[in-house]
Amino acid sequence: MDDSKLLSAFQELSRPAMPKPRMVFDVCHPGVMLRAVLFVEAVVSVGALFGPGGWQAWLQRLALLSGAALPGTLLWVVCTCGASRVLARLSPAVQQAVAVAWGALCGTFSCVLLAMVGVRPAPWAAVTLSGALVAAVMVAALVLRDKGRMPAETSARLAELQARIRPHFLFNTLNSAIALVRDDPVKAEALLEDLSELFRHALVAKTDAATLAEEVQVARHYLDIEQVRFGERLRVEWAIDPEAGRAKVPALFLQPLVENAVKHGVEPSPTGADVKVTTQRRGSVVVIKVTNTVPAGQGRPGHGVALDNVRDRLRLLHDVQAQFRTALIDGRYQVRMEVPA
Repeated sequence: MDDSKLLSAFQELSRPAMPKPRMVFDVCHPGVMLRAVLFVEAVVSVGALFGPGGWQAWLQRLALLSGAALPGTLLWVVCTCGASRVLARLSPAVQQAVAVAWGALCGTFSCVLLAMVGVRPAPWAAVTLSGALVAAVMVAALVLRDKGRMPAETSARLAELQARIRPHFLFNTLNSAIALVRDDPVKAEALLEDLSELFRHALVAKTDAATLAEEVQVARHYLDIEQVRFGERLRVEWAIDPEAGRAKVPALFLQPLVENAVKHGVEPSPTGADVKVTTQRRGSVVVIKVTNTVPAGQGRPGHGVALDNVRDRLRLLHDVQAQFRTALIDGRYQVRMEVPA
C-alpha cells in the first residue's frame, strides 16, 4: 500500500499555515443587502417622526428621506461588495475604517439628492455623519456575524473528526481490512486508502467552504468503507451532475448526511436500505438530495444534531440563498438542500 497520502497529510499539518487575505465582514449576500435596506428604512422612518404635523406630514417626510437614503445605501452596498477583493488585502481595522468612510461619502451623496429636490438649507454635516454611523453599525453587525461563524466551523470540524475516529467505526474498518488481507489484498488496500482519505480531509486545515465536487468525493470514500462492512445490505446510487460540482458548500457537510442514512437506514434493517445521493444544477441553483429507505414501522430516530449542524452552516455560508428541508414519506427519508450555483 502506498502510504504517501498519509505521510503528506501529516506534513501539511506540520507546515505553518499562511494567513490568506479575507474580508472580516461580507456584504455580498442578497440577504445582507436586504437587511441593510430594511435597517436604513427603519432608521429613516423613526427620523421622520421628528417633525410637526400628523401622519400625512410624516409620510411626506418619509418619502423624501427614503428617496435620498436608499440610493446612498445601495451605493454603499454595491461599491463595498465590488471592492471586497481589494479590501481583503488590508488589515481588519483598515477594512472597517474604509467602509465607515465610504458610508460618510454615500451620506453626502444622499444629501446632494436632497439639495437637488429643493431642501434648503441642506443638512450636510448631519446626513454625512448619519451615513458614517449607519455604516459603522452595519459593519459591526457583520463582523460579529463573521466571528460567530468561526466557532461553528471549528466545532463542526471537531465533531466530524470525532465521528470518523470513534472507536467502533475505526475498529470495524480495520477489522474489515484484516479480514480482506488474505482473501482480497487489493480490496483491503483500497479500503485503507479510503480511510486515509477520510483522515486527510478531517485533519488537513481547510477554509469554511469547499466545492460540492470535493464533498461528494469524501462521501464516496465513506460509503465505500461502509460498503465493505454491510455488503449487499447497503445499496448506493449516485446521480451526480458535473455542472453542479463548482458550487460552494460548507466543508465536511455531506459526509454526516450519508452517515445518518447508513445509521438510521441500513444498521437497523436486516435487509439493508437504499441510499441515493443526487446533485443537479437548475439555472442559478444547485439542488442536493440525500435519500434513504427507513425500516417499516420506524420513524426517524436520533436527536438531529448532524442535521442542525449542516443547516446552521449552510445559513452561515449562504444566508437566505440556502434552503434546507427534510421529509419522511412512504418509508423514504430525504434531506433536500439548495445552494447558489
